[in-house]
Amino acid sequence: MNKITFASSLSNQIPFTRFFSFLKKKWKLVPLLDRWILGELIPPLFFAVTAFTVVSLSVGVMFDLVRKIVESGLPFDIAATVIFLRLPSFLVISFPMAMLMATLLAYSRLSANSELKALRSVGVTTSRMIAPALVLAMLMTGLTFVFNDSIVPIANRNAEITLKRALGKAVATEKGNDIIFSRFGVVKDSLESPGRDGLTHLFYARRFRNSEMQEVTVLDYSKIGTTKMLVAEKAFWDESIDKWVFIDGSILELSPLGATTTVQFEKYFYPLDTGPKTIAELPKDANDMTLVEAIKAQTLYAEVGNIKESRRLKMRIQEKFTLPMACIVFALIGSSLGAKPNTSTSRSQGFGLSVVLILLYYVLSFSFSSLGVKGTLPPLLAAWAPVFISLLGGGVLLRRASQ
Repeated sequence: MNKITFASSLSNQIPFTRFFSFLKKKWKLVPLLDRWILGELIPPLFFAVTAFTVVSLSVGVMFDLVRKIVESGLPFDIAATVIFLRLPSFLVISFPMAMLMATLLAYSRLSANSELKALRSVGVTTSRMIAPALVLAMLMTGLTFVFNDSIVPIANRNAEITLKRALGKAVATEKGNDIIFSRFGVVKDSLESPGRDGLTHLFYARRFRNSEMQEVTVLDYSKIGTTKMLVAEKAFWDESIDKWVFIDGSILELSPLGATTTVQFEKYFYPLDTGPKTIAELPKDANDMTLVEAIKAQTLYAEVGNIKESRRLKMRIQEKFTLPMACIVFALIGSSLGAKPNTSTSRSQGFGLSVVLILLYYVLSFSFSSLGVKGTLPPLLAAWAPVFISLLGGGVLLRRASQ
C-alpha cells in the first residue's frame, strides 16, 4: 500500500519536475550577459514591489480598517480578507514604480563597482546593457495589464461586498445613487415638421436597488413648447412589454399656451429605453471596470448623446493601456540614469529619487488626462502624450549615458 502511495506521489511530481527542467533548459539558452544582469535586477525588483505595496496599502486601506476594527468591531479575519482582495489594485500601482527603483539601484551598483566600465571596455554598448531591463519591463507591462483589467475590478467589488456584509450593511448586486440619464434625439414641433436635434428626455432617480429605481423624475422635452414631467415613487423595466412601469406618481404637463394639466396614477407605462438601467448597473468608478465594460459604457453614453461622459470613458479606456506602459518608461529612465559612468546610489537614495521621478511622471499624466476629459485634447493624444514625452526623455538620458 505504501509503495502504491509512493508511486502515485512520484507520478504526480513528474509533470512539475519536467516543467522546471524545461524552464531550466530555456533559461540556459539566454545569453550569459542577460542572465547576469537579470540576476542583478530581480532581487531589487522584489524589494521595490514589496516596499511600495506595503506603503501604499498602509495608507490606502490598512489605517481605515484598523479604525473599523476599533470603532465598529470588524473581525480580524474579515479585515485580512479585505486587505488580500485590495492587494491587486495596489500591486498594479507598485509594478511600474518598482521597475524604476530596481533598474536605478541595479545599474547604479554595477556602475559603482566598475562592472559596466569593464563591459564598455570589451565593446558592449549601453543600449545592449539595458536591453535585459527593457525585456523584463515588457513582461511586467503584460502582468500589469492582466492584473488591472482582469483581477482588480473583480477583487475590488468582492472587497466592498465582504466589508459591507461584515459591518451589517445591506448589499445589493445592482445598486447606485443619483442615476442621471440624458436622451438626445429629434425634438419635433408638429407631426409634419422634421424637427431638430436636441435633448428629448432627462431621467433622474435618487437610488437604484435590485433592478428598481426609487424617487424617479422624468422630464420630457420631445415636443417643442411642451414640457412633461413625470414623478413616481419607484419604477422598473418590464421586459415583457419593453417599457418602464412607474408606480404611485403623477404627470404634470405644461402646454405652449401656459395651461397646466396634472394626472395622478398608481401604475403608468412609459416608452423609454433601458438606458437608465444599463447606466445604473455600471460601476461608478471606471477603474473598477474591465476593458470590455468600459467600452460598453462609452458606447452607451455616445449613443444617448452624453458627450462629456463618453469622452471621460474614452480617456479611461486609453489609460488601461498607458498605465502598464509606465513599466517600460520607468525601466528606460531608471536604467539610463543608473548606467551613467561613476554613478552610485544607495537604497535610500534610490527610493527618494524614484519618488521624485514618479511624482513628475504622474503629475504630467494627470495634467494631460484633465485636458482629455475636458475636451481640449483628443483622448488618444492626451493619454499617450505623457508616455511618448517620457520615452523621449529616457532616450536623451540613454544617449548621455552612452557617451
